[in-house]
Amino acid sequence: MITLPEKKHHLREAGYTLFEIMLVLGIISVLVGSAIYMVAGNLDVAKEQRVKSDVQAISMQLRTYEMLNYRKPTTEQGLEALVQPPTADPKPQSWKKLMDAVPLDPWGNFYVYRNPGKYHPDGYDLYSLGPQGKEGDGNIGR
Repeated sequence: MITLPEKKHHLREAGYTLFEIMLVLGIISVLVGSAIYMVAGNLDVAKEQRVKSDVQAISMQLRTYEMLNYRKPTTEQGLEALVQPPTADPKPQSWKKLMDAVPLDPWGNFYVYRNPGKYHPDGYDLYSLGPQGKEGDGNIGR
């Protein structure tokens, strides 16, 4: 009977060394870290774009409210007048629900609505307080 020579398996051929695995993980970590760094600046831009989009959508609903009721909601009635009938005077003549809920800005704050406006006395103000959450130069959408 003829026997075949047995193959010797060396430890080196069995898999990767710890050094090789750590090197690959290090490279992956550097790539992921640099990708996060590159995307982080775009997050602020995306939030500002969302504010502009929200302001446009709310403005459209305010115009619809005005067409139905011949006036926009007062500052006291606020944007909630687009969601539920206002209880403060002047009460709307033909109220309709125009939004499911008043959206919050990307930083979790309510949008500022004034009618008549402080910045637009002949119209209304609608803007976000921005990331700092207070009145000032950082407001978005005025």
